[in-house]
Amino acid sequence: MNDTQNQLPLREPTFFILLCLSPGPKHGYAILKNVETLSEGRMRLSTGTLYGAIKRLLDRGWIRRVDDPQPNHTDRQRKAYALTEGGRRVLNAEIKRLEKLVVVAQSQTAEETS
Repeated sequence: MNDTQNQLPLREPTFFILLCLSPGPKHGYAILKNVETLSEGRMRLSTGTLYGAIKRLLDRGWIRRVDDPQPNHTDRQRKAYALTEGGRRVLNAEIKRLEKLVVVAQSQTAEETS
């Protein structure tokens, strides 16, 4: 089993955070809102949960800090985050793992209805 596979399965908040960063960098508030949208409202992260997860993802090297791509109309520089290649590998491996689970579930339910 390779190192990426040893990281799976991902916790659902981690999966959604990585997923929402897959198109490009986002700042914390955008991540919070995008996770809520992607999960269809099922997951509403608190700021404490989000920034705890961000710290772990930074420590693992799955994300990195970048300049915020969105215009900021304040004097404060917002922190934005982007996937690293390692983070993208882990996300893609988790997506493949979930796809396999769906195939197994579909084949099992198809057998039950036959």
